[in-house]
Amino acid sequence: MIHFVRAIALLTIFTLSPTYGEDTLPEVVVTATLRQDSTMDTASSVSVVSEAVIKARAAQHFEDIINTMPNVNFASGSNRARYFQIRGIGERSQFVNPLNPSVGVLIDDVDFSGAGTVATLMDVRQVEVLRGPQGTRYGANALAGLINVTTNEPNDSRFAEFKLMAGEYNTETIGMVLNAPLNAEFRTRFVVESHESDGFIENDFLRVDDTNGRDELTVRGKLAWQINDDWALDLAVANIDIDNGYDAFSLDNTRHTLSDEPGFDRQNSTYFSLKSEWSLENMSIVALLNQSDSDLDYGYDEDWSFTGIHPFGYTSTDHYFRERETTSAEVRLLSNDRSRILADSTEWVVGLYYLSSEESLERQYTFAAGPFFSDYDFDTLAVFAQLDTALSDRTTLSVGLRLEERDTRYDDSDAVSFSPDDSLWGGKIALEHRLESDALVYASIARGYKAGGFNIDGSLDADLRTFDEEYLIEYEIGYKALLADGAVGIQLAVFYDDRHDQQVKSSLVRPRPDGSTEFIDFFGNAAEGTNTGVEIDLSWAISERFFLTANAGWLAAEFDEFVNEFGEDLSGRDQAHAPGYMYNVAMNFEQGPWFASVSVDGKDEFFFSDRHAVKSDDYNLFNASFGYSTDRWSLTLWGRNLSDEDTFVRAFGSFGNDPRKLYVTEPYFQFGEPRMTGVTLNFTLGEK
Repeated sequence: MIHFVRAIALLTIFTLSPTYGEDTLPEVVVTATLRQDSTMDTASSVSVVSEAVIKARAAQHFEDIINTMPNVNFASGSNRARYFQIRGIGERSQFVNPLNPSVGVLIDDVDFSGAGTVATLMDVRQVEVLRGPQGTRYGANALAGLINVTTNEPNDSRFAEFKLMAGEYNTETIGMVLNAPLNAEFRTRFVVESHESDGFIENDFLRVDDTNGRDELTVRGKLAWQINDDWALDLAVANIDIDNGYDAFSLDNTRHTLSDEPGFDRQNSTYFSLKSEWSLENMSIVALLNQSDSDLDYGYDEDWSFTGIHPFGYTSTDHYFRERETTSAEVRLLSNDRSRILADSTEWVVGLYYLSSEESLERQYTFAAGPFFSDYDFDTLAVFAQLDTALSDRTTLSVGLRLEERDTRYDDSDAVSFSPDDSLWGGKIALEHRLESDALVYASIARGYKAGGFNIDGSLDADLRTFDEEYLIEYEIGYKALLADGAVGIQLAVFYDDRHDQQVKSSLVRPRPDGSTEFIDFFGNAAEGTNTGVEIDLSWAISERFFLTANAGWLAAEFDEFVNEFGEDLSGRDQAHAPGYMYNVAMNFEQGPWFASVSVDGKDEFFFSDRHAVKSDDYNLFNASFGYSTDRWSLTLWGRNLSDEDTFVRAFGSFGNDPRKLYVTEPYFQFGEPRMTGVTLNFTLGEK
């Protein structure tokens, strides 16, 4: 336990037992919207994963809870999930080309879109997923939706919580949460967690079992200052150091590899987030200032084997070293009861947003003449507004609009240069109506957008060097209600996405002189695509002892018109990483000091790529936890994927990499997490 010495004086964490204990549902507030509101009052399809669920699953990273959210998927090809898809839309990897994410990722309001490796879950209050384009709220990085990770705020109690966890594959975690108010106006919270694991791969050539291991350290401090009754400041500062190995693909499609130069999947991110909220006589003002510095290092043994495995074999590594700096600022003005307009019927929000991103890359590749360098910078300036007009006591019309100017600059060591400017716009119109039962029905039309871009490989044909903006029009209708005196909550959404100039990742495979092959990735625009589906979420406080949650998503994501780089007409085929269904059912029990949770996650098969026909299997994963708790401590036994079902999180299907088979084309798979069991001890000093 390398980090144990660093963290032993700091320690960690929360009480693992989910605390339900009521026969009515608690209110859940969505924080990622322009005006914070409960999930039942939000005219959009939203999933919120609570701290209780995170603890019940012994979740360490966002990928450990992603199966609890319908129509949300991820792609690996790395140690940790970094790229996400919502309703079948989202990127699956990044190599040399600059990336324009389709799914926004915020951690404490800081933009980590396309860099989700740091989405650890230490002391996280909740994770929100807003499905569908967030054209008004967030713009170009949220064509498909937004993932918002919110950590716990300091409170008035003085306590320290500690966590010790041990699991299979030499998994060890230790951490601490220290909540220390200095006075009634100034409160602090400090968090440290160290997590280590050998991973789930054995390297038979090197005779070790940790080449795909995990070494993750999360350190965070939060300060809350209530300056006066009308003004509050909140500051979050963090460093998340992910130092993981990457040795996941096997020539034999097993969990046993033969790499002599295993790769790495690292991300070291430092960020701060400053939020100021003023309540004035005629409005509220929210100001955000965020900054992050990240080193993102990714590399792999391209031949997946050792030198000399076969006379026809080759030896190659491919390493990418990125440095990324982002700075963002937002000012938001919100009306209050004194400043409604249009005969006091309309609430309003107006705002200004700025984002600056600077990213440098160094690539070290065996078959390149020398290192490759590039700089990719962009500045975004956006204005946005939203009006919520009460048409009657029960009906509200919401109209939002966002205008965005994006200035991009790119240069590299191959003398490739681009400097496009984009003028983009999006928004949403929603009509909400309250029924006599106080249930909410809504219908909305939203326009999402994503900036165009360029492919930097100089060997590409001229017509493949650039691609256009993508946008989609989404139609959604929904129903939300609390039934049975607040004991049952139901959310239902039906959506239809009409995608235009869809950006699709493709690749060319070109032979090298030695007979091996090289991938050249590039993006292009498919003519059109359609994504339709249904999402349902059910919560039921059966009694003070039993709490049931169930959700499901159905998705039909197809290309209407698309011919890939091989001239194959894929019109009518499913888009990649778009399972036909996903579901999660969980039952939680609490009786005195005893508690338990059982759940099952299900996912349909899906294509791994738009350039080959390899699919994942469908699967059902069973999870459980069981424990005993007192006021001061708890002990929990937990397990994920208890039936030890093989799942796959990435696959390649149209190239050969095994010289023993004379490089015959065959599929290669990356395995997901196998059965994982462990025990967690939590204890608390002080009064929460």
